[in-house]
Amino acid sequence: MATFKFYIPAVNLMGAGCLQEAAADIKGHGVRKALIVTDKVLSQIGVVARVAALLAEHGIASAVFDETKPNPTMTNVEQGLAMLKAHGCDCVISLGGGSPHDCAKGIALLATNGGSIADYEGVDRSAKPQLPLIAINTTAGTASEMTRFCIITDEARHVKMAIVDKHVTPLMSVNDPELMLAKPAGLTAATGMDALTHAIEAYVSIAATPVTDASAIMAIQLIAKHLRTAVNQGDDLHAREQMAYAQFLAGMAFNNASLGYVHAMAHQLGGFYDLPHGVCNAVLLPHVQAYNAQVSAARLKDVAHHMGVDVGAMSDEQGAAAAIDAIKQLARDVKIPAGLEQLGVRSDDFDLLASNALKDACGFTNPKQASHAEIVAIFRAAM
Repeated sequence: MATFKFYIPAVNLMGAGCLQEAAADIKGHGVRKALIVTDKVLSQIGVVARVAALLAEHGIASAVFDETKPNPTMTNVEQGLAMLKAHGCDCVISLGGGSPHDCAKGIALLATNGGSIADYEGVDRSAKPQLPLIAINTTAGTASEMTRFCIITDEARHVKMAIVDKHVTPLMSVNDPELMLAKPAGLTAATGMDALTHAIEAYVSIAATPVTDASAIMAIQLIAKHLRTAVNQGDDLHAREQMAYAQFLAGMAFNNASLGYVHAMAHQLGGFYDLPHGVCNAVLLPHVQAYNAQVSAARLKDVAHHMGVDVGAMSDEQGAAAAIDAIKQLARDVKIPAGLEQLGVRSDDFDLLASNALKDACGFTNPKQASHAEIVAIFRAAM
C-alpha cells in the first residue's frame, strides 16, 4: 500500500455549548485582537455580537469583517486583509459556514505570504503557515472549518479557484450545534446534501483509504438518518448535533481522499451563475454517480446499504442503481430543486462549463476519467 498523509486541525471542539470552552482555548494561544470574518446575516441575528462579547470576556479584542458573499470573491479577501492590517489583528476567527471560512483562509494566508490569492490556486503553493485561524462553524455541510481546501471566486474569469494547501488548515475548529439551531430549512438541506456529496465522492475516490472509508461510511449513515429531521424540525438539538458530526466526518474523508466531478462541475456553476454550492452538488450528485457506476458499482452498492437500503439480494449494478435512487429520494424529501434548469442554467454554456470543470478536476480523484463530451452529457442529464 502506498503511503498517505492525513490532514486535520490540531484541535477540534464539538458538542452543545463547546463555544464557551473554545473562547478560553483561543485565549491560551496568546491572541490579543482577532478579525472576525463572517456575513451580514450572522451580524443581523446577533451571533457575531455574541461571539465578540465572549472573546471580550477573555480579554480578546475584535474587529468584524461581515462582507463575505455566499461565493466569496478575490475582492472579499482583499477587503478583509485590508481591515486586518488596519486594526492590527494577530488572529483570524471565521464565523459561519463555508463562505466565511474560505474567505478567512484567504485572508490569513495572504497576511503571512503576501501577493494575491490567485497566486495560490492549485496544490500547496504557499511557503509559510497562515496567520492563526480559528474556525467557528454554524452550518452542517461544507466542513471548511477543518479542511485544507479554500474556494475563492475570480470575478474576472467567472470561475471558482480551488486552493488546496496544508497551510490553510485552521488551527482549531469549533462545532457547537447550538449555533446551528436558527439555520433555515433550505440552507440545512443544501449544506446537508453538500456533506453527503463529500462523503460519497471520498468513498468512491481512487485515493480512498481505510481511514477515509470509515469516516465516509459513518457520515453517510448519519446524514441518511438525521438530515430530514434537521430540515423539518430545525430546533431538534440532537439532529443538529448528529449532522454536525456527519459533516465533520465527511470533511475528514474528502480532506484526505479528495473529491470528484460533482465538485469540479458544481464549482463552475457557482462561479459562472453565482449559484449556491450545496444545491449544485445535490442536483449533480446522482448523475455523476450514474457515470461512476461504470467502474464503482460495488462501492455505490455499499453507499445504498449505508443509506438504509436492503441490498442483500442485489448485484453490484443493481445496488449502484439503488444508491442513486436513494440519493434522489433524500434530495426530494428535503426539497432540493429537481434540476439545473430550475436554477437558471443554460445549455448553451455547457461547452465552456465542461472545459473549465475538466481543468478543475485535475486536482481531484474521480474513479473514472471523463471526456469533454461525457461531462457535457452529465450536465444535460442534470437539467
